[in-house]
Amino acid sequence: MKILILADPNSAHTYKWVKSLLENGCEIFLFGVSIHNPKMYCQFNNLKIYSYGIKEETLRSGEGNISKLKYLCAIPKIRKVIKEFRPDFVHAHSASSYGLLGALAGFHPYVLSIWGLDIFTFPRKSILHRKIIEYVLNKADVILSTSNVMAKETSIYTSKHISVTPFGIDLDIFKPEKVESICNEKDVVIGIVKTLEKNYGIDYLIRAFKIVKERNKNIPLKLLIVGKGSEENALKGLASELGLNGSVVFAGAIEYSEVPKYQNMIDIAVSLSEYEGFGVSTIEACACEKPVVVSNVGGLAEIVENNKSGLIVPPADPEAAADALEKLILDEELRKRLGKKGREIVREKYFWDDNVKLMMNIYKKVIERKRLNN
Repeated sequence: MKILILADPNSAHTYKWVKSLLENGCEIFLFGVSIHNPKMYCQFNNLKIYSYGIKEETLRSGEGNISKLKYLCAIPKIRKVIKEFRPDFVHAHSASSYGLLGALAGFHPYVLSIWGLDIFTFPRKSILHRKIIEYVLNKADVILSTSNVMAKETSIYTSKHISVTPFGIDLDIFKPEKVESICNEKDVVIGIVKTLEKNYGIDYLIRAFKIVKERNKNIPLKLLIVGKGSEENALKGLASELGLNGSVVFAGAIEYSEVPKYQNMIDIAVSLSEYEGFGVSTIEACACEKPVVVSNVGGLAEIVENNKSGLIVPPADPEAAADALEKLILDEELRKRLGKKGREIVREKYFWDDNVKLMMNIYKKVIERKRLNN
């Protein structure tokens, strides 16, 4: 099958889907608006890739109407690609950006994947934003969501059926293993591997770490923050303000292939997001048998079984997060038990090969329906 994918080429999620679909015999044209690193995809056959050439910083400069206009400039080029590539269908990722491009391109069948912020925050900005999302959903022939809670949120804006397609983990890659850490071997390492953006609550994590460190001065503790994003300088400033410069390690951006290694440097993984569509980083940590502390929002509460694979705390509550962290810091056996259960849950619900098979079956139904309608 021939698929035109409209998605951010720099996203690890996009890379992972493209790689797996190619391995399943698909022919893909990946269309991105932002400039990407060509080395990222150079090893693949049966893949054509095009970047419209807008800098990522320009696209991230705003989530409002002007930002959306930058995407709209690419529509003529997408229509030209459709004419030349002649895909069986178009699959766009994220309703508020590439989803809008897919809707305006006018090609059917049109498959749309909801990613998170596009449904949890974008339509709440204004009546216009809500109308954009409703328009995009109305144009889609198939709507996909990575979690049940995100599907429920999407149903506010459409009466169409929404299929849940989890974004799982390759358990041969994400697994518990001994790695050389950038922290001291004796440290209990609390950590997160995440884009450093406001909605992920990393400031709450730093504040919680400050509390738990003050309570346990005799225990060597480190906070490992892995990733880059617009909040990086603000978070470094907060750590310095709280007197944590020697205890908080900012590892910066890493290649996706390095993520398993960094997840295995962590003893307790944390995600205190204010809202989260799914929580791939949490799944990765669970697959590496790490106990997790997560906020009770979105897909995180769907992934984690409280007191079985991790601990769930209220959002925006550093004190509650500190209590959960302290419980795990002081009980190594509890950490091990929750970690092992976490990997079991990932194997049962979020095994990547099963997720890819589910997506391939949806694609086959889309093509079959197209054939019958023609």
